[in-house]
Amino acid sequence: MINRRVLGLTEEIVVIGNENQNLTVRIDTGATCSSIDIKLAEKLGWGPVVRNRIVKSASGIKKREMVKGEVVIQGLQLDGEFTLADRSHMTYPILIGQNILKEGMFLVDPMKD
Repeated sequence: MINRRVLGLTEEIVVIGNENQNLTVRIDTGATCSSIDIKLAEKLGWGPVVRNRIVKSASGIKKREMVKGEVVIQGLQLDGEFTLADRSHMTYPILIGQNILKEGMFLVDPMKD
């Protein structure tokens, strides 16, 4: 049996870039792809844009640019694609979606603190 890491609805992670940052992020099993605030991505030096993706969200359907980035979650270093979005009005600058959750083989427990 595989011993899998368990995440809660929010997690402290390290975001790798020009300046590594420790951030609290939102874990979202309903999001197929992870997302990062566009200004944070620029500050980290994430880029160039690798492709575009159609994204369905609460605010409608939009075409978003995607960049590759690197994060460390519970000691596991992961590369993934992130859509660029204006998340300045949101509590969490990064949303970790299914693409990263699958890559790290994480389980999500909403009861975990």
